[in-house]
Amino acid sequence: MMGYASAQSHSQLPSLPFFFVYSKFTMMKLLKSIVPTLQVQAFLAAVSVASPTTFISLTLILLLLLLIFFIRHCLHRPRVYLVDYSCFKPRPDRKCTLEACMQFVCRSGLASSQSVEFMQRIWSSSTLSHETYGPSFIFDPNKGIAHAKLESCMEEAREGISSAVDSLFLKTKVSPDRIDTVFVTSGSFSPSPSLSSFVVNRYKMRHDVKTYNLSGMGCSSGILVVDMATRLLGRRGKKPEYALVVITENISSNWYLGDNRSMLVGNCIFRVGCAAVLLTNDRSRRGTAKMELIHSLRTHHGTDDRAYRAAIQEEDEKGNTGVSLTKELVPVAGASLRRHIRILGPKVLPLRQLFLYAYAALSARLDSSKKPTVPDFTTAFDHFCIHTGGKAVIEQVGRVLRLEDRIMEPSRMTLNRFGNTSSSLVFYELTYFEAKGRIRRGEKLWMLAFGSGFKVGSLVWRWLKDSSLEDDNPWKDCIGRYPLPWVSYA
Repeated sequence: MMGYASAQSHSQLPSLPFFFVYSKFTMMKLLKSIVPTLQVQAFLAAVSVASPTTFISLTLILLLLLLIFFIRHCLHRPRVYLVDYSCFKPRPDRKCTLEACMQFVCRSGLASSQSVEFMQRIWSSSTLSHETYGPSFIFDPNKGIAHAKLESCMEEAREGISSAVDSLFLKTKVSPDRIDTVFVTSGSFSPSPSLSSFVVNRYKMRHDVKTYNLSGMGCSSGILVVDMATRLLGRRGKKPEYALVVITENISSNWYLGDNRSMLVGNCIFRVGCAAVLLTNDRSRRGTAKMELIHSLRTHHGTDDRAYRAAIQEEDEKGNTGVSLTKELVPVAGASLRRHIRILGPKVLPLRQLFLYAYAALSARLDSSKKPTVPDFTTAFDHFCIHTGGKAVIEQVGRVLRLEDRIMEPSRMTLNRFGNTSSSLVFYELTYFEAKGRIRRGEKLWMLAFGSGFKVGSLVWRWLKDSSLEDDNPWKDCIGRYPLPWVSYA
């Protein structure tokens, strides 16, 4: 009777034998790889002698279980939220006008008239306004270059960090003793005790707080340290915790007084800034958090000697230390960005764009006369928060990604208002979006930054609430004047 039933089943499914044998073999391998063998010997033996109809039923059940597992994984995967952030806004008397800079340079007596003239030309073409902020030693007539050392460096660091972190704790209503981990990044200033120890001391944090202090990571370190913090918070099984991330740079330690033109450029574009960010993996904060991190990517292009030396700290022929921004910086940024988006694209682009991109890449490979195209990232992101390292870098990013002027507007306006605040710059740019009220709940924002080494970093955020102009927003007193029509690519 059973033999007859089995024969009848096979006669009703004449096209199944090959599928049946191959699929059974595949499913057996899958089961053996994911389930402990000792517990499933009986089940596997039953599957091996099952009829096609029984096998199909078991396959459907397995697929259903896999679907349930996938849904459960998505619902319970670790999530990291950006609760809030704050940016430091220096006092009005720290506004770094061209006159203030030139007066300080002349007082120091270490730069030639040709160097002064060169800096004036760079300033006039940089699109920076007279409202960017400089370190305190520039404005004090009683201070010379000797004060652009440890005293001024510590003053700049303490002022920026204290202001940003105070504001962050105030508006999040999170007390310092709830912080489990502290991350501080400052590219060129690394005192002892560290800046992360300064934060612990100032806010009297718990004895078991963990601290990390990063240096030498360049302008991309803001994104890199947030990525590092989210990876630690996002580990499975980790209890709810808070991480404080402080992102700053130190202009006092980097001010160059010499005649090397590649180093003088930094004096013209780098300005004071600091940002503090509060991250958590506590799901109960989702209702009050601003953003959720959904993707992150870091790429390092330091194997290329040209990329490694594109922006580098070194001494000139007279022994003066400065950061040399070479002519290779812009082409290196473009080439590194192209390699970066080839990795990021498959993670974030919709299927249609992926197919078009794959087809264009294949066509370019088969026909050398065709140039490989860049996918349309506006189909993946609603907003672009791009590191505004300088006018030329903004132009290069716009060309590579084929972005319209309106998309690059926040980058250009932030460079004009605050200058290049290095690693914290993407958060100053983020405050521009909020001051304009442009972001809506559910929209995606791409943070992109470049740094010496040469490194490229991306963070993709999903907004959990509509953006608004807050009291501590550094644009609050001037956002009505922006965008400025004359700040363009011309």
